[in-house]
Amino acid sequence: MMRHSLLATLPLLAAGALAGCSVGPDFASPEGPKTATYLPDQKNDLIAAGIPGGEAQRIVQSMDIPGQWWGVFQSPQLNSLIERSLRANPDVKAAVAGLRVAQQNARAQRATLFPTIQGTFNATQNQTPASLQSATADQQPIYGLFVGGLQITYALDLWGGNRRQIESLDALAEAQCFQLEGTYLSLASNVVAAAIVEASLRGQVEATRRIVATQRDTLGILTRQSGLGAIPGADVATQQAALAQAESTLPPLEKALAQQRNLLATLTGRLPSDPVAERFELTDLKLPYELPLTLPSQLVEQRPDIRAAEANLHAASAQVGVAIANQLPQVTLGFGLNTSALSLGTLFMPGLAGATTGASAIQTLIDGGALAAKKRSAVAALEQADAQYQSIVLAAFRNVADTLNALEYDALALKSAVEAERAAATALTIARKRLELGDTTYVVVLIAELTYQQTLLTRVQAQAARLTNTAALFQSLGGGWWNRDGAGPGNGRSRCKPPASPWSISSNTQRRHG
Repeated sequence: MMRHSLLATLPLLAAGALAGCSVGPDFASPEGPKTATYLPDQKNDLIAAGIPGGEAQRIVQSMDIPGQWWGVFQSPQLNSLIERSLRANPDVKAAVAGLRVAQQNARAQRATLFPTIQGTFNATQNQTPASLQSATADQQPIYGLFVGGLQITYALDLWGGNRRQIESLDALAEAQCFQLEGTYLSLASNVVAAAIVEASLRGQVEATRRIVATQRDTLGILTRQSGLGAIPGADVATQQAALAQAESTLPPLEKALAQQRNLLATLTGRLPSDPVAERFELTDLKLPYELPLTLPSQLVEQRPDIRAAEANLHAASAQVGVAIANQLPQVTLGFGLNTSALSLGTLFMPGLAGATTGASAIQTLIDGGALAAKKRSAVAALEQADAQYQSIVLAAFRNVADTLNALEYDALALKSAVEAERAAATALTIARKRLELGDTTYVVVLIAELTYQQTLLTRVQAQAARLTNTAALFQSLGGGWWNRDGAGPGNGRSRCKPPASPWSISSNTQRRHG
């Protein structure tokens, strides 16, 4: 009767323990910064430069971000490359495995809320000394003994220590999930940046080749005039030196372009000996007219690094409760059922079973201050996690503000670079015509060539900067993970949900930002 009474009582005790109090602080998500803007004098309209790739852009407040944000560049090649990268990059695979580790650790800890049932079986062959009476009824000195048992133990979670530990591990799993989202975002951003740098380098290589061709044309003019005795040979030698200097700038650019191709291969999980097929030029990437800007109050809910820091703060908060619970009495219930027999066939016969029931309580009285020190350590870790969270929030807001500044001033820089390039090209054309007519000196032409060379390269770099800034804005705002595969955050506080399958580019995304 006692055995059945205890078995009936265990579920009630478990329910009572689960419904008990949990010591330690109850976590609440930190409030976002109380600000309505990222900059004191933010500009929402970015001027045009008057060339393809230098169109006007407009920043739209509260505009949502697509899950596949890179589709705004309207480049099928870029879309394909990023999709392959997200599937094959080993950093993504490592982050996915890390998430599974964290989730299974939390699942294992959740099992502590339930009783543990263990079965035992022991078989021995025994011999009674001749000087002693045998333990068996038939007085056989050699006999076998078979013992089977069932043990049920249940640690009452009276103070919520186990529940706080589960809470902490769940939070760490959520942090790992947002770290995975951050890996997705960083990888996509790196591929976009690498493609833009490749396009910029290819543009600079082409521009340098045009400069070299112009320098050769000038050298031809000077050589002809020198043959007629119109100019001294020193001018020809100077132009030969200028041509050689222009040619010397080409190999470093080609080297950087080749290394950029190696980077793209690595990002897609390939060896450099297996290069990607896609090739990028600045004309392949389109600037979107509208750029989104998340409200400052929503940024803390959308940036993966902030959400990961918040989850780490949550885990640290729960560990304070664990440390407090460990200082309080620990109560364990137990029930055992065992049977023993001299033969395996009679092990479960009636009358051979016995049972034990009991409860134990353990309270640490003296431990040299270890538990108190662990509690103070947990509180300090909570303070550390809170400071780290605040630091990440500040860095995130600065990141967005820096990107907005870059968008504004690089648009102005591109406009100035285009105007400078046009003026330098006109000045060079006039100087070369005057040189052919003998109306100017070679020094004027050389200065015009060098000026044009610099303005041309500056324009290509400024054009690439506007594309880079556009990608940087999407990255700084969180990348739109909440709009991917139904993983929307709702009120922004839902758990991170990694995609079952990586990525695809939707036609709606391309139409919306076309």
